[in-house]
Amino acid sequence: MGKAENLVEDIEALGVKLAKAKAMISHRFIGQTRVVDLTLSALLCGGHGLLIGLPGLGKTRLVDALSTVMGLDGARIQFTPDLMPADILGSEVLDEGKDGKRAFRFIEGPVFCQLLLADEINRASPRTQSALLQAMQEKQVSIAGKERDLGAPFHVLATQNPIEQEGTYPLPEAQLDRFLVQIDVEYPDRDTEKAIILATTGMEDGEVSEVFTAQELLDAQTLLRRMPVGDAVLELILDLVRACRPDDELATDAVRENVSWGPGPRAAQALMLMVRAAALLDGRLAPTLDDVIDMARPVLMHRMALTFAAKARGQTLGGLIDTVVLQVGSREAAA
Repeated sequence: MGKAENLVEDIEALGVKLAKAKAMISHRFIGQTRVVDLTLSALLCGGHGLLIGLPGLGKTRLVDALSTVMGLDGARIQFTPDLMPADILGSEVLDEGKDGKRAFRFIEGPVFCQLLLADEINRASPRTQSALLQAMQEKQVSIAGKERDLGAPFHVLATQNPIEQEGTYPLPEAQLDRFLVQIDVEYPDRDTEKAIILATTGMEDGEVSEVFTAQELLDAQTLLRRMPVGDAVLELILDLVRACRPDDELATDAVRENVSWGPGPRAAQALMLMVRAAALLDGRLAPTLDDVIDMARPVLMHRMALTFAAKARGQTLGGLIDTVVLQVGSREAAA
């Protein structure tokens, strides 16, 4: 009984601290509560986030504010077509000591941090993009035959321009799957844009200060994984992910006709973590079925692909996921 009581107290205390962090972030990144919630959720889950939106919507500003508020050592890489893997990971150089002896010395790249902003990640070549694959999955990199650990915690928040723009290289499926969540940054509404203009064109900018430390974030990630999840929530996660695979018996007709490949087990893992984070940010002690429905799009959008025929018909992944969620949810309710 004591452990359960402590868990409740810890979750409630974390909820208060998260509310303070969100309020602090809003000093620099005005409005767009959904974007802030999803980005914070990715950090709470110990994962990486892919922010997609047109230039000038505040994606870089958000990550900069997060780095300060969450007490993380941040670094930024501006991805360009001529960027090389060594520019991200670091390299060994030959040094000559005072005694005349020569030895290799490793110079760390910007990936050796706690919060890495990969700005416009799809402007770099596939070879350079792949330099982050091992780092994102294993939290370490192999350089010159030696495994080197990255920061703890280690998170990548990557920004990406829409694929249709010139000079972009689509991320490979294996790397997309390593992003816990896709966060679409849309244009702000009129009132939010007015507030942004007033706040950013004066003499003073919004000040942010540290709310979490790196260790407190690690503790929060551990606490999140202790949060209980009901059987109904787990079953809905499984049914939803499996219904998005065109060759699965649970797949809907719309999925079989329009999807070329669907989400793997990482999608179910991501949904399980994200629904817990959604509950934490909302001050609740356990996730609900509504949390699964709410997190379906951000978790599944980058883990599926439409067929060429579906694209030609004007089908969109977002609309398809919404349809699947509706059908699976209705099926669960009827059962």
